[in-house]
Formats: sequence, structure tokens, C-alpha cells
Amino acid sequence: MLKSRRVFAVAVLMVAGFVGGLASAAENARDTRELAAQTVRRPHIVIHPRRLEPGPNSKRVCHYWLAREFRVSGPVILPQQQCRWR
Repeated sequence: MLKSRRVFAVAVLMVAGFVGGLASAAENARDTRELAAQTVRRPHIVIHPRRLEPGPNSKRVCHYWLAREFRVSGPVILPQQQCRWR
């Protein structure tokens, strides 16, 4: 009988310690989140595009040329292209 009371008392103390540890861990996590929310603010960036889309009379003007690129196997001539709306 005495042995079962000891086992029960140890079990109760372990559960009490576990519950207390959970409460303090939850409180620490809440404090950490609050501190992080106060100190770290993400930058607010607003981007204003010059034009949303080309107008109804716009034309796409492209320029084409050949350019030499240097590769491991040697220089290579490749076509290049650059386009813009006017």
C-alpha cells in the first residue's frame, strides 16, 4: 500500500511539473511573438509602373543583330533581339 502511494505521489508531481512547464513555455512563446511584432517591421514598398499597357496605336519596334559571345569551345555568333513599344 505504501509503495502505491509513493508511485501515485511521484506521478502527481511529474504531471504538475509538466503542466507548469507547458504554461511557462506558452507564456514565453507569447512574449517572444509580441517582442518580434514590436521590433521587426517589414518595409512597405509601392511600385508605380510608367504605363500599364501600350496605347491603341502603339507599334512594337524590334532591332535584330548578330553578336559574338565567347564560350568554352570558342567564340560563337548568336542572334540578338531588343524590342520596345512606341
